[in-house]
Amino acid sequence: MTSTLPELYIAVDVEADGPIPGPYSMISLGMAVTGQPDLTFYTELRPISDEFVPAALAVSGLDRDRLLREAPTAQEAMSAAAAWVDGLRRIGRPVFLAAPAVWDGMFVHWYFVRFVGHSPFGATGSGVDLRSYWMGLTGSEWVQTHKSKIKNELGLHDVPHTHHAGEDAAELAQVFDAVLRRRQAAEQA
Repeated sequence: MTSTLPELYIAVDVEADGPIPGPYSMISLGMAVTGQPDLTFYTELRPISDEFVPAALAVSGLDRDRLLREAPTAQEAMSAAAAWVDGLRRIGRPVFLAAPAVWDGMFVHWYFVRFVGHSPFGATGSGVDLRSYWMGLTGSEWVQTHKSKIKNELGLHDVPHTHHAGEDAAELAQVFDAVLRRRQAAEQA
């Protein structure tokens, strides 16, 4: 009998300079493996268009002019990201995780397909949405699923949300690990 590798929930966070990919740019990408805080990936990206929304750019605190001069191209950054995800396959099956999956997933899937030719998370780029998962686990309504409320419910008061994609991916990985432990405890009760 062959053993199946476990699922690896890859917490993903994106910072962008506008509301959608293409006309606007993903400017940083962070990923962290849930339950394995030493497995992380972070990159900044050179903007792909001249358009940006100043308020959206301000959220990350990144300097657009510096990114234009110094950041890797989208192809370089996404190729490195795909190689990192693919490298995890030796220890498990990567599963995309975000909060919300619609926002981060939209940018990540579009960028992978556009600049690498495929997504290492699969043809649809689908994955786990923290808020939907929490609704299913707790029976709560959508309004009760904001990440700050989930963190409060889990007692994660010292886990900041900084709008740095690498740090926020690590935050999400920590939150989802606590969610999984809560589910496991409920199943054993």
